[in-house]
Amino acid sequence: MATTVTQERLTGRAWAVLLVLCGAIFLEGIDVSMMGVALPSIRAELGLSTTELQWVVSAYLLSYGGFVLLGGRAADLLGRRRMFIGWLVVFLLFSGLGGFANEGWVLIVARFVTGIAAAFMTPAGLSIITTTYPEGPQRNKALLVYAGTAGAGFSLGMVAGGLLTAIDWRWVFFAPVVLAAIILVGALALIPREANPALTRTGFDLTGALTLTGAMLLLVATVVRAPDVQAGQTLATVVGGLALFGLFLLVERRAAAPLVRFGLFRSASLVRANLGAILLVGSFVGFQFVTVLYLQELRHWSEFETGLALMVLGLDAILSPLLTPWLVERFGNGRVMFGGFVFAAAGYALFLPLGADWTYAAMLPTFLLLSLAFSFAYGPLTIAATDGVAEEEQGLAGGVLTTSFQFGSALGLAVVAAMLATADELTLDGFRTALLVPLVAAVLGLAATAPGLKKRTTSAAPAGNPG
Repeated sequence: MATTVTQERLTGRAWAVLLVLCGAIFLEGIDVSMMGVALPSIRAELGLSTTELQWVVSAYLLSYGGFVLLGGRAADLLGRRRMFIGWLVVFLLFSGLGGFANEGWVLIVARFVTGIAAAFMTPAGLSIITTTYPEGPQRNKALLVYAGTAGAGFSLGMVAGGLLTAIDWRWVFFAPVVLAAIILVGALALIPREANPALTRTGFDLTGALTLTGAMLLLVATVVRAPDVQAGQTLATVVGGLALFGLFLLVERRAAAPLVRFGLFRSASLVRANLGAILLVGSFVGFQFVTVLYLQELRHWSEFETGLALMVLGLDAILSPLLTPWLVERFGNGRVMFGGFVFAAAGYALFLPLGADWTYAAMLPTFLLLSLAFSFAYGPLTIAATDGVAEEEQGLAGGVLTTSFQFGSALGLAVVAAMLATADELTLDGFRTALLVPLVAAVLGLAATAPGLKKRTTSAAPAGNPG
């Protein structure tokens, strides 16, 4: 891009651009986590059934997971700035629509379109970072700050959601509108324009886009709905999704300008990073689901108390830009990433002997270990998933990574929910059994990232000075 900077340190303008992009990923994270806290109040006012209430969450997950690969490629072909700003406006408008909703279907439609907006906006923002900041210390610094902000948004959203819901659940939708408007002003002023989007040279693979989006929608729907539908429906959506994905592969082999260049996946580092992303986020979302139910259903803590208890997980927002860059520079990206999964596995293991009257002090070691796990693993996974990818495919790489994060979230939630659903009521033994899921996922993450221990990744060494 036109304003790529070559200095080791980030300039003032480079920090300003990064602040805008971090604001967007913070917006996405806080929007998701606030929603979970507000659901009971939404149900009470709008009179939603359990199925309708579930779709307030599932509609967002489906559209986000279904469109994110298309969103990543669209950023490469149509222009990253254009996609980021355009879909930020859509996010703002439909978040506001959700706040004004007086019927369940309006809220569900608003969440579906908001998910589409996030699916286009998020990979565009990530690819702006990876094409604006040169590969090496400067880019890695930016990515680690970006990753920490994403984690902070998700963690702080639970507390903010509790506070806003105490006023009125509609503020869970209106607050993101205010934040999105501020980010939009900054984006218009600071994000540099691109000269000639790749579309002017290559064209757009519409058939590939439609088949891929259809396949992703069906596969994500399979995971999201698995705990609530019969096995026959699950099998049908799996078969339909795989059939569309097979058709997509055939289309891409014959397309003059394919939507996805499969040579991208020859990078073992990229594949391992995306597998690690699925396992890291899937394990955490599953753990969080169990913990929230334990605190609220078994211990009868309020939403606000639960949010405060989990707020310590947001420490990765501080550790990612301050500690992780030094560790990556000292030990290499792969080793730090592996260390993150070590902390995750240890944290989940410590939570297994869950007691009916555990004090917060007994839970705190796990929460602290998980904040370390995210600060060590999330940013390095982002670096590994985009490192060495050509500039014209950075949006695609970002879309693949975002897909992995979203698919991991849906998968972790579905597996844990299915295990809890096997019992007629929530019990301590049921919680302990479900907690095995995140532990197993973290152990698998150790196996997936272990090859990174073999050599020190010098290209992924971020600057120790924040600049």
